[in-house]
Amino acid sequence: MLYSVSYTTRKPRNGEQNGIDYYFITEDDFKNRIKNNKWAEWAKVYDNYYGTSSEFIDTSLADGSDILLDIDFQGTLQILDQYHDSITVFIMPPSLNILKLRLKSRGTDNKDIIARRIAVAEKEMKNKDFYRHVIINDKLSVAVADLISVVEEYRTGRE
Repeated sequence: MLYSVSYTTRKPRNGEQNGIDYYFITEDDFKNRIKNNKWAEWAKVYDNYYGTSSEFIDTSLADGSDILLDIDFQGTLQILDQYHDSITVFIMPPSLNILKLRLKSRGTDNKDIIARRIAVAEKEMKNKDFYRHVIINDKLSVAVADLISVVEEYRTGRE
């Protein structure tokens, strides 16, 4: 399985590496890629742009690879519009309170950004029934095993 590294116009956080955590690009470059239809999905979130390369998706699918995307609901809708057979999985926290604690403990965002993230997460969670699968990330090892199980279920169906 391949992990799709998203592109973003935001500045890297401490320890983030270009090409591993995100591809960090300028807003002008991002907008040019919008004009040239280079995104499989994209959105402006928290005052920054985020997107998934359509070239990466198309090449990976042509090679027969499974691809894991870390995207929001609006990105999911865009992906499904282009890639109808996509398997959608919503990974959610056990509660908004636990999410808030996790965001605070990361120490990367101020309280205003955390409040915005919680508000967005609440909206996203209301759309969870839209997805084929929902995994609750209460314990990371269990959530990972659940995700692997979903992927293996579909791989078995292809063979």
